[in-house]
Amino acid sequence: MLIETVFSAVSAAGLGIALLTAYRKRFLAATRIAAYSLIPVGLVMTGVVDWVADLVFKPSVWAGFGVLALSWALFVTARTVERRKGLPSRRERRERRRAAKAAAGGAPATRAVGGSSPGVSTPSLGPGRGAGRPAPTAPADDFSDIEAILKKHGI
Repeated sequence: MLIETVFSAVSAAGLGIALLTAYRKRFLAATRIAAYSLIPVGLVMTGVVDWVADLVFKPSVWAGFGVLALSWALFVTARTVERRKGLPSRRERRERRRAAKAAAGGAPATRAVGGSSPGVSTPSLGPGRGAGRPAPTAPADDFSDIEAILKKHGI
């Protein structure tokens, strides 16, 4: 009730200033002042003022904002710890599970473990191997790729 009275008084004062401005033959400025002075009354009439007052003055609303802030802080903390420890993210774990299911079932994996672009399908590389997984090699074969690249460039 008090807020509506204050807003009505502000609007009345604004309309009075608009009338004085119009009396001085500044009609464009008077129209602009009248438009601004009618906003508080419009807000009261639409109920926006009651909604904002309930939002600001209710402790349960502020407690809700506090809970949302705490939830956000927990998400950020978990993500930070996950990255700092080098743990795989949820997306990486999901992709690994998909690749493992595809390898076990013999179906082609939809995405490589390394994270190819979405929607690009990679074919299965054979029975027992999922897409994106390197073939098991002996320690002596580790440098064969490097040797091939060096030979290609004539080094």
